[in-house]
Amino acid sequence: MSTRFDPPERGPLGPDVATVVTAPVVAPPSESAVSWGAIFAGAAAAAALSLILLILGVGLGLSSVSPWSFEGVSKETFGWSSIIWLTFTALAASGLGGYLAGRLRTKWTQIHGDETYFRDTAHGFVSWAVATLLTAGLLTSAIGGVLGTGAKVAGATAGAAVSTAGVAAAGAGSVAAAAPEGDLNYWVDSLFRSATSAGPSDPAVPPPGAPMDPNAAPPPPAASVGPRDTRMAAPPRPTPGNGPMGDRREVRAEVNRIIVNSLQGDGLDPADTQYLSQLIARETGMSQAEAQARVTDVQTRMRAALEKTKNTAKQAADDARKAAAYAALWLFITLLIGAFFASLSATWGGRRRDL
Repeated sequence: MSTRFDPPERGPLGPDVATVVTAPVVAPPSESAVSWGAIFAGAAAAAALSLILLILGVGLGLSSVSPWSFEGVSKETFGWSSIIWLTFTALAASGLGGYLAGRLRTKWTQIHGDETYFRDTAHGFVSWAVATLLTAGLLTSAIGGVLGTGAKVAGATAGAAVSTAGVAAAGAGSVAAAAPEGDLNYWVDSLFRSATSAGPSDPAVPPPGAPMDPNAAPPPPAASVGPRDTRMAAPPRPTPGNGPMGDRREVRAEVNRIIVNSLQGDGLDPADTQYLSQLIARETGMSQAEAQARVTDVQTRMRAALEKTKNTAKQAADDARKAAAYAALWLFITLLIGAFFASLSATWGGRRRDL
């Protein structure tokens, strides 16, 4: 019996060697760290909401103030209400814009949780920045007319209040503008007012038509005036209406210049006071002492009115400076609050997006 063994056929590398085929490595798709579409969407929504709320605030503010006394809210109430409304506008608009920027961004799958939190915060902050720039542009164009109307109303009210301060401000303005004539007419008129004559209330002269007192002594007979007395009678003193119109205008212009020159210094010089007294005595028929007393009184009142006007203007300027400073500081604080709330809202929206 013959036995035959046929070994199995071997391949070139032997039966125990297998061929391994390596699959090509495919790189994962790159994920952008910034979703600009979500950022601009959130910024547009925040800017629109800010515009709507600011227009509403302007309407409510103008409806709450009034130029009439004892009507409308006080300036303190108006200021605090404006601050509260601006803060609410910043919170609402920034929160909406940040939430949309975080909710609409691309979903990141291959990054750490801390990196996701940082990116969401950055999306909210960038969305707030873009919305702030858009709102600033809209404020200068869209609601510029509304704000301008409110400013004109406030300016007209302030102008009406300032116009009642007196004509001393006109005198100060004439000094600064080098156009004195025509600005101090009130004070010149005060200097050249006619002396007060005896009126119906004077007990020495009874009013016309009044019954005669039977116990009163009869008036002395009028002295006869002959031709010689008529010729020797003194001429009446000139009054403001008796002189030529050109001379009166020159006198008033000269007095105006003297008053303006006194406003530039510490007061009237003694020579100017004496000269004005002579002019007033000649034009009004007053005595020299009375004319000098009138010049001194008018100068004192004019100085007091001018000083009051200056103090009023300084107080108004100081109030405006304080209001502008407070408004700038509170606007800065409001913008910081908006930036923080936009970033926080973006993290909330990003968490909802990754669920």
